Amino acid sequence: MRDDPLLGLIVVLAPLSIASIGGASAIYAPLQYEAVEVRHWVTGAQCLDLFAISRFIPGPSSILGALIGFNIAGLLGALVAMVALYLPSSALCYAVGAVWDRHRGKPWHTALEQGLAPIAAGLIMAGVLSLYRISGGDMLTGAVILGSAGALAWKRKLHPFILLAGGAIAFELAWLVR
Repeated sequence: MRDDPLLGLIVVLAPLSIASIGGASAIYAPLQYEAVEVRHWVTGAQCLDLFAISRFIPGPSSILGALIGFNIAGLLGALVAMVALYLPSSALCYAVGAVWDRHRGKPWHTALEQGLAPIAAGLIMAGVLSLYRISGGDMLTGAVILGSAGALAWKRKLHPFILLAGGAIAFELAWLVR
């Protein structure tokens, strides 16, 4: 039972679901760690490929969990992964949402909202650093990461396809120059 990949998906993804309420980017680092380092479901290169696919295709970025699930257990693995990722956070959001607005403006409510923002930013940065590390951590990758972050800071509504195309062009040019 310990080696059951479907049970493993639930054990890994259900707790991450709660941490992903602000967005799936908050769980990239722990998901990569569990899938690559702990459970060996995918290699670092495969995880990067699945991440790229999850960012390119339409839909939620948490589709990375389904891609990992599909990689280890086929269609059933993808379905189990999606339920494990969406059910816990959806149930929590529903429960919290039922009382959240009633307490808006209270000091603890404001403090909680302000305190969660830097935590979410830290989780996103950990995900970026984790992906950078498993990509090999070279100068070009770092430049593309910083360039993408700068472009998004400059133009917040920049379409992700432009960033993906820019990164692809940068790596293609680097490969041609070699």
